[in-house]
Amino acid sequence: MRTLTRTEARRLAIMGQLLAGPPPRSVLEVVQRLGKVQIDPTAVVERAERLTLWSRLGAYDVDELRSLLEGSRELFEYRAHLVPTSDLALHRPVMRRSPRPEYTRGRYEAEWLRDNAGFRSYILSELRSRGPLLSRDLDDRAEVPWRTGGWNDGKNLSRMLELLWSNGEIAISRREGSQRVWDLFERVLPVDDDEPLPDEVVAIETMERQLRARGFADPKFGSALDYRLPAREIGLESLTADGIAVPVAVDGLPGEWLAHADLLAALDADAWQPRTTLLGPFDPLIGDRERTEVLFDFRFRNEIYVPAAKREFGYYVMPILHGDRLIGRIDPSFDRKRRMLEVKSIHAEPDVPPGAWPAVTTAIHELGAWLGAQEVRVPAIPA
Repeated sequence: MRTLTRTEARRLAIMGQLLAGPPPRSVLEVVQRLGKVQIDPTAVVERAERLTLWSRLGAYDVDELRSLLEGSRELFEYRAHLVPTSDLALHRPVMRRSPRPEYTRGRYEAEWLRDNAGFRSYILSELRSRGPLLSRDLDDRAEVPWRTGGWNDGKNLSRMLELLWSNGEIAISRREGSQRVWDLFERVLPVDDDEPLPDEVVAIETMERQLRARGFADPKFGSALDYRLPAREIGLESLTADGIAVPVAVDGLPGEWLAHADLLAALDADAWQPRTTLLGPFDPLIGDRERTEVLFDFRFRNEIYVPAAKREFGYYVMPILHGDRLIGRIDPSFDRKRRMLEVKSIHAEPDVPPGAWPAVTTAIHELGAWLGAQEVRVPAIPA
């Protein structure tokens, strides 16, 4: 079994995330390669999905993203992610299985939908005759209120819309500001009348995309956005037998891992081309906090929801990727009225490579230019 150095493993992860080598050509290419991009509306600098795209593309036109979602519909929103419509057949089985009664939450959702059959029919009927509609255009006609002991107790209309979205009966047609405009699924996205893909095919296709995006992964990987894939073991066996998933060991990391054969080949062909960029706090490269810490010796926690007095680095911290290392983080904010990007602080990791900071400063100014900042304020670079 091949043993990767920690540096090689980092480079596989970075290449899989399209953060090394020539930048991708388009928004669509990024989402298709990553398989999904998390959506979050927190916009201290910019929305999460837009920052994830910027980190890989550099400056791009945000209208391109809107056009893909609302014009050509080559992308769609599903469960707080951007997803390529070309992968819709892989997600339709996810929708058909929702809610999932094998989970406690899924059982409650199924019972709640059954108890509110009239409410469900009302929403679908309104969308069919009057849609697309905002949530405020619909009434809460729940027969049984939503009660799980959480923050959304009593938010019956939003819960019904979310559940109908999850099971593929409705979809997001467009957005008005940050508000979602809903319509019947078949009026937003293509409905394939063919037989659904077998579970084995879904597992193989989904897991191949996931492994490529991760670079390398624990053999236990394999999920469909928020639950474990059926036929995951068959998918894993197929990818391994076909030589796509290559068993490897990683120096300093216990156990066996799987690497994507194409990325291993690129690494062996000396295709590594480092870049310097900034990562949003929801970036998929750092989404697995434990893996980030082990692989990069970089402890990252999202402090957005931490009380101000207890924050270590700041509210909306963006890690700095320089080549194959995370060398520090910045605490920025963008004042849209004053058109000013202000970096409140820069925190460097130990042993930053000599000569790294000019590239970091360039990345900060490139971010400001893309945001439309007329002024960029950067504190003194750490010595």
